Formats: sequence, structure tokens, C-alpha cells
Amino acid sequence: MLTVDFSRFPLAPGDRVLDLGCGAGRHAFECYRRGAQVVALDQNAEEIREVAKWFAAMKEAGEAPEGATATAMEGDALALPFPDESFDVVIISEVMEHIPDDKGVLAEMVRVLRPGGRIAVTVPRYGPEKVCWALSDAYHEVEGGHIRIYKADELLAKVREAGLKPYGTHHAHALHSPYWWLKCAFGVDNDKALPVKAYHKLLVWDIMKKPLATRIAEQALNPVIGKSFVLYATKPHLPRLAETEAETEISEAAAK
Repeated sequence: MLTVDFSRFPLAPGDRVLDLGCGAGRHAFECYRRGAQVVALDQNAEEIREVAKWFAAMKEAGEAPEGATATAMEGDALALPFPDESFDVVIISEVMEHIPDDKGVLAEMVRVLRPGGRIAVTVPRYGPEKVCWALSDAYHEVEGGHIRIYKADELLAKVREAGLKPYGTHHAHALHSPYWWLKCAFGVDNDKALPVKAYHKLLVWDIMKKPLATRIAEQALNPVIGKSFVLYATKPHLPRLAETEAETEISEAAAK
């Protein structure tokens, strides 16, 4: 189940992609299938081991085209182990709501993204997330849980402040919002409640079968109750004046 819409976020074979906070690897796997050179990074060692196994299985099964590469590694989002401008694409999906220093994470992503590169950020949407918090403290008051709820304009402002230029937004996963409301109402760890079990069965069926009726329903409901807010942005090239000043500084430094 992808949150990033690759029809709005184009990916070319050979693109260097960082999936930051990759979790179980869903976006990293899709990028690998599309021929990218993927690095999936997460602080959770167990998840990284599983992602690495899936990368190996995909390669063995011939699911990735020739030239595609995939690496899974542990790492800290606030101190990325990569040189400046290492990636053409950075994806950070359902991660920033967990991290106290979200501005620091944005700064690191901008640092490793090349000028002209693209970034996709997804976070829980304000309205549906607010309902979850109202229904259950256990939903977010856990170690490593959600520490904030973003409003769209707040996230856009932080992205712009980091030096990125947003070019599109949308909402996703409307059918998942009621599921999480039910989970919060009946207990986030209570998977045996009949309404929760029934709705989960519906979601699994929808993911596996992709019926037209639910696809249409979700598209209609996404603007209203979409669970995720998705933002796309680019890293601008230096303005010509800034380039000239940088060249002058380099020339002066070389002359000393």
C-alpha cells in the first residue's frame, strides 16, 4: 500500500533514492521495481534486516530491472551518513510526526538532496489524526509514538523554511481512517473486537483485489477523510546571483 503517488512524483531508472525511515520498506520496494538505486534507512535494526531479505528475494525473483540496486541500512535521520547532494530523490513517509527535531530532519534531507532533486513527505492528516487522539491516549502516548499533529499549512511552511519549493499536495488512504477510529475506540491493542476484525478484513480484501468500487470510493473520500497528507517539493538550483557570489568566493579563496 503506497502513500506516495508516483504519477505525481516521477521516478526515472537510475535515480538515486533515499527512503528515510523506511519501516517495512513499501516505498523502497516500489522504487527498486522502477529501476532506481535505492537506499532504505531506518533506526530499527529488525525492520532493516527484513527489508534486506526482501531486497534479496526481489533480486532473485527478477522483480527489479537491470541496473537497479538496493541497500538496507541502519541510520540516524538527524545525522545521515551520506555526503552532500548524494540523492536525486528523498522519501520520508509517516516519520516526521515521531521526531522531536523535525526541522533538523528536514535540514538533513535538504543537505543530501541534489539541486533540482525531488522530495516526498507524508504525515497523518490533522482531522482524522485528531479524532484518534481524542478517542485514545494509548494511540499516541507510547514510546516512539506520534508527538505532534501537523496542519497542512504548518508543514508547508516548514518545508519552505528548509529551502524546498512545494509543487503539489493531496490526501490518501481515506478507507483507513475509520479503521483507526475503530481501533482507538475499542482499544489499540484489541484486534479481537468484531468491528475491528470485520473492517480489517475489508481492508485486506481491498488491498489484494483492488476492486473498482472501493478505488472510486476512496478517491471521492480522500479530500474529506484521507488518513495521510502528502506533500511534494523540489530543491531549487542556486539563483544565478548566488552562483556568481559562490564562484567569486571560490576564486578569492584560491588566490590566497
